[in-house]
Amino acid sequence: MSDALQKLEVSNVRRFKPYPAYKASGIEWLGDVPEQWAVKRLKYSASINDEALPETTNPDYEMSYVDISGVDPFSGITATEDLMFETAPSRARRIVQAGDTIVSTVRTYLRAIAPIKNPPRNLIVSTGFAVVRPRAVVPAFLSYALREAGFVDTIVARSVGVSYPAVNASEIGTIPIPLPSRSEQPTISDFLDRETAKIDGLIAKKRVLIDKLKEKRSALISRTVTRGLPPEAARTAGLDPYPPLKPSGLDWIGDIPDHWAVQPYKRLCKRVDVGIAEAATHAYCDEGVAMIRSTNIRPNCLDTEDILRIEPWFAEKNKSKTLRAGDLVTVRTGYPGTTAVIPAEYAGSQCFTLVMSTLKDAECPHFFSYLFNSDQGVNYFQMEGWGTAQTNISVPIVQNMPVARPPAPEQREIVAYLDVETARIDDMVAKIETVIARLKEYRARLITAAVTGKIDVRGVVT
Repeated sequence: MSDALQKLEVSNVRRFKPYPAYKASGIEWLGDVPEQWAVKRLKYSASINDEALPETTNPDYEMSYVDISGVDPFSGITATEDLMFETAPSRARRIVQAGDTIVSTVRTYLRAIAPIKNPPRNLIVSTGFAVVRPRAVVPAFLSYALREAGFVDTIVARSVGVSYPAVNASEIGTIPIPLPSRSEQPTISDFLDRETAKIDGLIAKKRVLIDKLKEKRSALISRTVTRGLPPEAARTAGLDPYPPLKPSGLDWIGDIPDHWAVQPYKRLCKRVDVGIAEAATHAYCDEGVAMIRSTNIRPNCLDTEDILRIEPWFAEKNKSKTLRAGDLVTVRTGYPGTTAVIPAEYAGSQCFTLVMSTLKDAECPHFFSYLFNSDQGVNYFQMEGWGTAQTNISVPIVQNMPVARPPAPEQREIVAYLDVETARIDDMVAKIETVIARLKEYRARLITAAVTGKIDVRGVVT
């Protein structure tokens, strides 16, 4: 935990006290509530889905549309899309106004809930949201009550369906919420506004730091695979720390060390081919030959969380597509050029539609994986690929990719250096992400504690 987070939690815990007296709420997830509070079903304090665009709306009506994917449980509305009524999806119908809170009724596990603050007049949200409008409750307090963990967990628990769980808006109206007095509600919401703003500020700073570290990582890889090791590392490896440079002949690569060569990738390979292209759904099984897909490819590594398996007879039928340890597999569609090296434990596996390449024995596959995933590699595949919604690449594009090739021993020194340095940066990023997760947890706990009356924030000075 960071020092800032630890100080924040400790100081808050010390100054928050419980209410003088409590009573049973009768709701398991809510527990006891302050003695003077009420507990009522949401529908007695708010209305749901009051307004919608009629089908007679002018086809030229311009809207700012919010879909489920445009709402984050911590940041609120993060994305809108400008649409005309005539071409907008049929779900673009719910009218909202300031003070409302939108609550996702589909894919409820996403916890897409957001307050509506200072909206444009033409803000329209998906019918996949329930628009909750306060009637007998302060809007800001209600918004926090609807984002309180117990309330959200209840929505998720009442959802029906496996792949696309959903809940009726009327069902949400039956869920109880705690209700302090009308005069106390703004005290709680104002307190949470201040405290969550502090936490959100810390999270934002941590995210900026992560972005800078990732930029540093990317720049380090891009420079090293085209210019070689930095001087001190080169000196340690017994290489010239300041090799003379020469033009590569390609603007997107720039100058390279004089002793490097620029060659088409295919000249360094024994094979460049595409993986299995036929449907394999009839051959999937629990035990069998591993089938690597694009979803398993991450820059320079395999994600083995969800590796499919195929029947041995199907693998034998496609044995020419068998992967060897050290082969490179490259994504063709969506994130083209993303490349990983097949580790020894996945030798004998096969791949689905990926570009697979086997290098000549002298070459270091991990060097070329770093190169493919570098900024220069990404730029090449974007330039040469085709498609509008998604960029696609082909085997010839991979074959003809110009690569800056150092001698094989230097390739291995570069890989050893990048493995250490990128791991160090990745470890720093992971630690910061852990702090962010803790901050989010604390934020959620604070909202729950204040909204359900577990802490008394009246008179708290922040």
